[in-house]
Amino acid sequence: MIQTTIAALCILAVSASVCSAQIIESVGIRAVGMAGAFVAVASDSTATWWNPAGLAAGPFVDVNTGRTTTDIDDRIPARKDRVAWIAASAPPIGFSYYRFKVTDIRRFDPTAQPLVNRQDTRAEVSLQSLSVSDLGLTLVQSILPGIHVGATLKYVRGTVHSAIEDAARGASALLEEGEDLEGGDTSNHFDLDAGVLAVAGPVRLGAVVRNVREPQFGSFTLTRQPRLGAALDLEAAGGPPLIVALDADARTYNTATGDRRVIAIGAEEWFLARRLGVRGGARFNTVGAREKGGAAGASVAVSSGTFVEGEVTRGGSDAERGWGLGVRVSF
Repeated sequence: MIQTTIAALCILAVSASVCSAQIIESVGIRAVGMAGAFVAVASDSTATWWNPAGLAAGPFVDVNTGRTTTDIDDRIPARKDRVAWIAASAPPIGFSYYRFKVTDIRRFDPTAQPLVNRQDTRAEVSLQSLSVSDLGLTLVQSILPGIHVGATLKYVRGTVHSAIEDAARGASALLEEGEDLEGGDTSNHFDLDAGVLAVAGPVRLGAVVRNVREPQFGSFTLTRQPRLGAALDLEAAGGPPLIVALDADARTYNTATGDRRVIAIGAEEWFLARRLGVRGGARFNTVGAREKGGAAGASVAVSSGTFVEGEVTRGGSDAERGWGLGVRVSF
C-alpha cells in the first residue's frame, strides 16, 4: 500500500501540463504566514487544501474561515488573487468550500493567431478573470503507525470572463475592471487532491498533488501541482512549541506573471500557554524572474480554542503585496 501510494505521487509529479491560473500559497492564514512552507505541517482544517493526509495528525475538531488577497499590479503582466474559505475537520473526515477569483493581464503572444476585430495590438492586452467555487470532501486513513494518506474529492465550478483593453490605462486600473467583468462561460468539473504524511517523533515528511485531473476553464487551467515538504517539530522532542518547515514545488508551472517553481522556508512558535502564536517565512522562485518574497503572521486566542489570525506578504521590489484575516476554532 505504501509503495503504491508513493509511486502514484511520483507519477503525477512528473506529468506535464501547460498553464496555471492559481498558486498554492493563497489559502490558510497560518500557511501563508509561513510563506507557504506547510505541506508537512498541515495540522488544521486547511489541510483539506494543503495536504489531505494532515488531518490525521490534527486536532479532534477544527473549523477555519478566512480571506486572503494578493496583488501584483505595478506592471504588466499583472495578477490579483482573492480567496475566501470555510473548512471543517473531525478526522477521519473533512469538508471545505473555497471561493477564489483570479484576475490577470497578459500581453498578447506574438506567435498566437490574431483576434477578430483587433486592428492594432501594440498597446492592447488580454484581460481575464476566473471565478471558482471549490466544494470538497476529504477522507484520511492511517495505513501504519505514523503514516497517513488522504484525498480531497472536489466539485469545481468556474466562470471565465475576458476582454481586450488598452495597456495605457495601467495595471491597477485594468485589474479593478477585470474584477467587474460580467457574462462569461461557466463549466463544471470533478477533481482530486491526494497527499501523504509520515510522522516519526519530531520529524514530519509530506507530499501532495493538487488538481490531479487539471480542470480547464476556457484559457485557464488549474494545473497539477506536486509539492514536497519536511518539518521539524521541536515540541515533539521535548523542546519549545516551535516548528520549522521547508517546502519545494516538484515541477515548474506557468502563471500570468511568469513561470513558477517555489522553495519556501517557514517557522511557527507558540507562547503564553499557546495563547499567542507568531510565524514567518521566505519563499524563492527558482525559475523565471526568480523573485523573492517574505511573510509574517500571528494568532491570538480570544477564548479557549478560538483564535483570531492575520498575515501579511511582501514580494521582491514591492511587486507583490498581500494580507489575510481569519478565525479558527480548534479542540
